[in-house]
Amino acid sequence: MDRIPSVDLKDFISEDPKRKQKFIDEIGKAYEDIGFVALKGHFLDDTLVDNLYGEVKNFFNLPLEVKESYEVPGIGGQRGYVSFGKESAKGKKEGDLKEFWHFGQYVEDDEERRKEYPENVEVKELENFNKIGKQTYQMLEKTAKYVLRALALYLDLEETYFDNYIHNGNSILRPIHYPPITQEPKNAVRAAAHGDINLITLLMGAQGRGLQVQRNDGEWIDAIAEPDELMINVGDMLSRHSNNKLKSTIHRVINPPRELWGTSRYSMPFFMHPVSEMKLDVLESCIDEDNPKQFEDITAGEFLNERLIELGLIKK
Repeated sequence: MDRIPSVDLKDFISEDPKRKQKFIDEIGKAYEDIGFVALKGHFLDDTLVDNLYGEVKNFFNLPLEVKESYEVPGIGGQRGYVSFGKESAKGKKEGDLKEFWHFGQYVEDDEERRKEYPENVEVKELENFNKIGKQTYQMLEKTAKYVLRALALYLDLEETYFDNYIHNGNSILRPIHYPPITQEPKNAVRAAAHGDINLITLLMGAQGRGLQVQRNDGEWIDAIAEPDELMINVGDMLSRHSNNKLKSTIHRVINPPRELWGTSRYSMPFFMHPVSEMKLDVLESCIDEDNPKQFEDITAGEFLNERLIELGLIKK
């Protein structure tokens, strides 16, 4: 496979059973083979996307001392600003060549759940930054819900199996800025090879070359989306839950060629997380003689905490 398969969510949400099943089969096979798809037919419109990019660029163009005033200590970077080079991939000493922001869940119907999460951080210098961020978060969450409904059917579960787990889940929208490269990086890349922690990741901003996905044979292929597509991949939580039937694939963001060092790159991953008490125990439907249970029982909250420690975002 030399390119990422493309699917259209409009097939799944159509009233046509054949189109719906076509989407389920296509996305399921892609996630078994390579763990990534490019998705058309999502719920983001062009105006919202343009507005988000404008607000994100405005934020990262603010003076460093202003941005750093939105860095919240003691919460593992779960909300607000995370400064350049602070995050590193699992097992890698060098920090990634990026700075980023985190929008988190907007809980409006569960007071106890709301207390579980840090508050979203308001940027007072930019009037529309938080409003546009919230709108984008909610449209990506809606898109993710339908993708997970398709995957539930592919795994022989009830279509709405994931719905209650992701409602008010610990999902994160992360606008990332990869600044221009000013000198030869020492072993550092924009994002080192890694797998994602969560159920699925929806990525805006994969239109240019940079994101690469590792095939089963170890070769790296470019993952480039069309202008109207999101790149969506399986995370480690869903891989564990499906006994690795659906693959969480290693991916990276490479540095640009030297002639493009002077340019910034922006990308916007949405990490779809469930509520912390969701059990990630391997599904019975994914265990048989040829595929014995591969993973210990664990909750989503326990697994996330383990991984944040490995990433250096939480200190033991």
